[in-house]
Amino acid sequence: MRRIVLPGVFRPRSDTWLLARAACGQPLRAGASVLELCAGPGLAGVAAARRHRAALTTVDVSRRAALNARLNGALNGVRVRALRGDLVAPLDGARFDLIVANPPYVPGPPPPRHGAARATDAGADGRALLDRICREAPRHLAPGGVLLVVHSEVSGVGATVDALTRGGLRTDVVLRARGPLGPVLRARRRALEARGRLRPGQRTEELVVVRGQSSEGSRGCRRP
Repeated sequence: MRRIVLPGVFRPRSDTWLLARAACGQPLRAGASVLELCAGPGLAGVAAARRHRAALTTVDVSRRAALNARLNGALNGVRVRALRGDLVAPLDGARFDLIVANPPYVPGPPPPRHGAARATDAGADGRALLDRICREAPRHLAPGGVLLVVHSEVSGVGATVDALTRGGLRTDVVLRARGPLGPVLRARRRALEARGRLRPGQRTEELVVVRGQSSEGSRGCRRP
C-alpha cells in the first residue's frame, strides 16, 4: 500500500497495522461502507476500503489529518470522505458496515485540545476516548456491522469488552500481539508502575483488537 504521512500528523505504529490486518480480515461484501474514527492519515481505513472495494469515511479533529487521509486514499484508488470533528459528531446519523478506531489510549493527562499529545493522552485510565467510542459508535453500525477498536492492555481490555457487550454487540478479542512498550509508555513507565497500570519491570505490552458486531436486525441511522 502506498502511503504518505504529513508533518504534524500521527505517524502509524504497530497498533495501526494490527487494526488494518483485522479490518482486512473481516468478511464484508464488495461495496461496503467503512468508517475510520481518530483516523490520522487514514491508513487502517484505506487498507480496509481497498481490500473490500469499499467507500471510506474518516473522522479526525485535525484539518491536516483530514487532508492526509484524502491523499492516502488517492494514492491507493480509494474514494475518501474525510471529515473534521469530534468522533461521531460530523456523521449526521450515517451507518457503516465496518467501523475501525485507533484512539488515544495512553494513561496520562486529560486529552489536550491542541498539539501532538492529542494522538496519545487519554486521561488517568487511558479511556477518555475509548469509553466514548464504546458508547457512541455502535449506533452508527449497519445491521450486522462490525466495530474494531485497537488499544493496549494498559487501558483495560475487559472494560472495552464489557462496554461493547452492554451496548448490545456480540464481542470478542479478534487479534492480539505482544511487543516492546511504545515510546510514550516507556517514558511514563515508572508512573504507570506506581499506579498499577504496568507490572514492576514490565517492558512489553499486549495490543488487542476488540470486535463488536451488531445484530442483523439493528435499526436506527441512515447509510452515508
